Amino acid sequence: MDIEQKQADLIDHFVKQASALQGSALCPLIAEATSNTSLFAFSEILAIPSVLQLEGTSNSVYLDVLRLFAHGTWSDYKRNAGCLPQLVPEQVLKLKQLTVLTLAETNKVLPYDQLMQELDITNVRELEDFLINECMYAGIVRGKLDQLRRCFEVQFAAGRDLRPGQLGSMIHTLSNWLATSDNLLMSIQEKIKWADSMSELDKKHRKEVEDRVEEVKKSLSLKLQTVSRPTLTSEGMRRSTLNLVE
Repeated sequence: MDIEQKQADLIDHFVKQASALQGSALCPLIAEATSNTSLFAFSEILAIPSVLQLEGTSNSVYLDVLRLFAHGTWSDYKRNAGCLPQLVPEQVLKLKQLTVLTLAETNKVLPYDQLMQELDITNVRELEDFLINECMYAGIVRGKLDQLRRCFEVQFAAGRDLRPGQLGSMIHTLSNWLATSDNLLMSIQEKIKWADSMSELDKKHRKEVEDRVEEVKKSLSLKLQTVSRPTLTSEGMRRSTLNLVE
């Protein structure tokens, strides 16, 4: 089973379970979902009415945890650790994996120093092991470890849940990209037309040159024929006349 299908199946599983639960019964389910080693998307669970109804209750911290895993990073957790339940090791690992995905959204070359700071990793060996074993083997990122430049070159990164307001920004970015693509396409089409017109002019000019060459050849041929035809000199004409008289 590929990672996308497994993700979809897990989302469907947790959505069905959450839809059948209320109040404090949702807390262990949220902990289970955020600890699952193969689940990296949480917006569908967040959208369930019973989950949203945790807001303002004694269990609202679990809604905050779910939002953290949908949109946040390890640094976000550290800043708000006093207001959130303590994470279990599986959740810590998951949040650090999600942090790498967030960093990869905006930069395809991630310096080791930045990654170590964001992930609370103290040395390069530990960082590279984390990127290989917990990120690349998990299928959420692909890339190249560059030890010489001390950076991770991202070739692919799985997308995270859209943050509130991010959809509008994404639509604006895509609209700008579409407008730029349209302008580029028009420019290419104009260049093709110009190239076609230049080609036609070139063909026309070539035909004119070829016609002129043929004319010159014909003219030279006529001149050569005229020069090579035998002519009578005045002496030859006189002798011819005497011969006739005799």
